[in-house]
Amino acid sequence: MTSRRKFIQTSAMLGLGAPLLPGAAQAALPTAAPKAGWKHWVWTNPDQKDTAAQLAERYRKYYEAGVRGIFFEADSERHFRAAKAQKLEAHRWIWTMNRGEKTLLADHPEWYAVSRKGESCATHPPYVDYYRWLCPSREEVKQYLEQDYAAALKKDYIDGIHLDYVRFCDVILPVNLWANYKIVQTSELPEYDFCYCSVCKAAYKAEYGTDIDTVQYPEASPSWRAFRYQRVNEVVRRLTAVAKQYRKPITAAVFPTPDIAHRNVKQDWVNWNISAVCPMIYHGFYKENITWIGQAVKEGVTALNGKFPLYAGLYLPDFKNDAEVQQGIENALSHGAAGVSLFGNVSDGALLALKTASAKTSQLK
Repeated sequence: MTSRRKFIQTSAMLGLGAPLLPGAAQAALPTAAPKAGWKHWVWTNPDQKDTAAQLAERYRKYYEAGVRGIFFEADSERHFRAAKAQKLEAHRWIWTMNRGEKTLLADHPEWYAVSRKGESCATHPPYVDYYRWLCPSREEVKQYLEQDYAAALKKDYIDGIHLDYVRFCDVILPVNLWANYKIVQTSELPEYDFCYCSVCKAAYKAEYGTDIDTVQYPEASPSWRAFRYQRVNEVVRRLTAVAKQYRKPITAAVFPTPDIAHRNVKQDWVNWNISAVCPMIYHGFYKENITWIGQAVKEGVTALNGKFPLYAGLYLPDFKNDAEVQQGIENALSHGAAGVSLFGNVSDGALLALKTASAKTSQLK
């Protein structure tokens, strides 16, 4: 599968609830304030060319810098076990609603989301070819995802599951990407607005008594918007129940703030019942400075009100140097993040910035 960050990396090169799970399952979940201090994460895609010695050294450095877990985009038992050998949690990071497997497209094109323009992601993917979004209203889709996540969770070397693309397609891209696609998204354009398939329309009519096709401006309808939040929320609820069965935590990469998540991708992560979130607070994508990282963290932490931890996702290519990386981490931690999750080249300099920022912020607590 195409790397989850290819859309981000390509664009960058071009200029781009409810309470926690009850009972025994809760014991497996991370706490809001780890007793040993901050809990940091790394997003990565395992490279099969890595040697055992390289992995041992890399993961040892991660742990010494304060990293306590890794989100692996692909399933590699060798990498997972090497990380666990260095006292790191090894979580499987899986795409959720954006699924472009060739067999799935061939066997079930009817499962894919349909835009307000009437085009299916199966045949007309928005923005980039691998943007193939499933419809969250379909029972067959939810069952397919449950089985897929269960297959990962049952493996003994996988400590938890990490959701990604658990949302609708971006109806509005971060402003820094508009020029790359030669679009201006000051309004919700029909070709990027999902899902208007027959199943979604029927479910909405059954719940609200309105045929969405008769609404002049459906993109402005509060009930239609809320309906779609709930469609994704139900997918998350079902996957959380699967994680509970295996007594393993379930986390998610989400959009940077509750407001941006609602507006840009119809994602309602504040109301999920998961173990933790990693908002992707990629300041460069929104043409914001490093200070915004703290503001975004504060918005998320305030909205969650202690429900579960928030780990600030930082995109390392957005920073000019390691000093800026340290500043970004300090901004996140001082505004209530339980830690950070790093994506990009996690160099020795970035690890030193992480360690220094954690120590400095701990002294201010």
